Amino acid sequence: MATITHSHKEQFLAVYEDEHQRTMRILHAYPEDKLDLRPHAMSKTARELAWVFKLERGLGVMLMNDAFASSAPSGNPPPAPSSWFELIEAVEDAHREFGNLIRSMPEEKLQETVRFFVGPKQMGDIPRMNVCWFLLHDQIHHRGQFSIYLRMAGGKVPSIYGPTADEPWM
Repeated sequence: MATITHSHKEQFLAVYEDEHQRTMRILHAYPEDKLDLRPHAMSKTARELAWVFKLERGLGVMLMNDAFASSAPSGNPPPAPSSWFELIEAVEDAHREFGNLIRSMPEEKLQETVRFFVGPKQMGDIPRMNVCWFLLHDQIHHRGQFSIYLRMAGGKVPSIYGPTADEPWM
């Protein structure tokens, strides 16, 4: 029996691409006329939450380049575009940019550390590959949140990891 081995980078990129497709199915299912939905006063709007998928990939690019080596990030992120189409395109572009950066980075460099948050208001050194996984897990977390927004907006929730009420498998 042949054993297939993949590098840590190859493993990450395979999951990164797979999870991105799941996220895009959720975003494409969202009704464009409900982008201002805010389930709670402390919650983001649907548009703002969807924008997080783009912002986090941009954060990933910054982190891979050790942008916080000398200081923690400051300032506010750019606002989401008013057009849903532009927002979706920005998510796709940021996904490609971050993925291509990881693809171009030597495996050894992915094991080197960069400055990132290790707790509330606390920075520390973390291997780049761990940052990649952290950002991917956070994407999955926000996708779960967004699937609830989708249901509340009256949209049909597509299959993410298994059947849904709107997309049964049997």
